[in-house]
Amino acid sequence: MIRCMPPRPPRLASAPKPSDEKITINLGYVDLGQIDLLVQEGFYANRTDLIRTAIRNQLATHGEAVRQAVSRKTLVLGIQHYTAQDLLAVQAAGEMLQIRILGLATIAPDVTPELALATIESVTVLGALHASAAVKAALRQRIR
Repeated sequence: MIRCMPPRPPRLASAPKPSDEKITINLGYVDLGQIDLLVQEGFYANRTDLIRTAIRNQLATHGEAVRQAVSRKTLVLGIQHYTAQDLLAVQAAGEMLQIRILGLATIAPDVTPELALATIESVTVLGALHASAAVKAALRQRIR
């Protein structure tokens, strides 16, 4: 039997707020100059503030399309944390997980590569996957 784990309330003690992901973008000099001008004029605190605002505005503009795609692709929206205890329960039930996340999926450091292979059928993450290098290497063929 295959199942997707439903979202559950975040674990405050065992799952601290993850740090933000960093991206690099290339901008033309004119665009960069206009950004610097808006920062200088006080519209934004810094370049990052303007870029985050622009991204959020675009995501809001396309919000309905994102919601429809999340529903169609049966993705869990947000942060999902998997511990060895979670995966042992899946294994005891004789099931395999299909991890499908839009956001952040974390596989705890206490999860061994062997346990991950025994319990995780596939991993689809739109956002970021945080796991040990050994677990990522073990799941390499199952990450889509």
